Amino acid sequence: MKTLLVVTALALSLAQPTAHAAVPYCYEEPHDPRADISDLKAGFTSANWMRTLQTMYQRRWPSGEALAKAQARDPYWNQFVRKDSFEGFAESMMVAIHEETHMWDLDGSRTRWDVHTAAWIDATRQATTVPLHGGFPRKEILPLIKDRLSDSMDGIYLRDRQQGEYKLQGVLAELNAGLTGLPAVTVVQEYIKGVGASNARDIAATNLRYLLLYLRVARDRHPDYWAKIKNEPKLRDLVLTQFLRTAYWLEKSAPYTGKLGSVNADKITAANYAPENIAVLEAFTGRKISTTQKNCTA
Repeated sequence: MKTLLVVTALALSLAQPTAHAAVPYCYEEPHDPRADISDLKAGFTSANWMRTLQTMYQRRWPSGEALAKAQARDPYWNQFVRKDSFEGFAESMMVAIHEETHMWDLDGSRTRWDVHTAAWIDATRQATTVPLHGGFPRKEILPLIKDRLSDSMDGIYLRDRQQGEYKLQGVLAELNAGLTGLPAVTVVQEYIKGVGASNARDIAATNLRYLLLYLRVARDRHPDYWAKIKNEPKLRDLVLTQFLRTAYWLEKSAPYTGKLGSVNADKITAANYAPENIAVLEAFTGRKISTTQKNCTA
């Protein structure tokens, strides 16, 4: 009986990390990029794209199938999905899954802007009612960016008059969408022939950069806000999971740099692991980050 209790406690800790968990936590996600989908390519038409999408991910990335089913009735799919060829369809999944993640996360039944948020993580786990306590404009992180590696995205999300005013809500929402758009194309990379997914890795790396820098500015310039968010276990767990999840999918997609991202993605990632960034992450989450297995805590 004692052994059973120990094993059960370990399983629960791995499934739902907390700031006080004693065992290492690793982010992993079922996927099989080698599963045969040649029949789906051969039978693809503009009329069966949703069935193709669900079956394709059922075989290769079950989280994508689950999200597609959850959002199957959303009328906006048609704005994001290419239907002219299977290759174009596969390539468009970065944007389509990214945007449908926004649709799920930001639905008014789940998210109250700047108050609490939601995040579709994978087929078995979704974060809901994660407290945000407002925050400060994300443009405040700009002075901490000393290079031009993320310059195009900085212009959109930080320097833009409207986007730059978004707070932690905006930072987390873009990161989560980037963390579904990346696996969506990683698992079908052999069918991607164009450039429509060519910044998938950059998006994930850059949005993680924004989150880490946001935490640093919160700690250094907004101590009252830092104290509030540091006292929210669900937010700490989400931040930890997203950090490890980014590492996981950047590693899985690394062989396809050029097709799914530029060399800047790895340079941004190296900067994300600077001591000052890891220090603020560990201070916020209460967990040590592994230096050998990047998708795990130590």
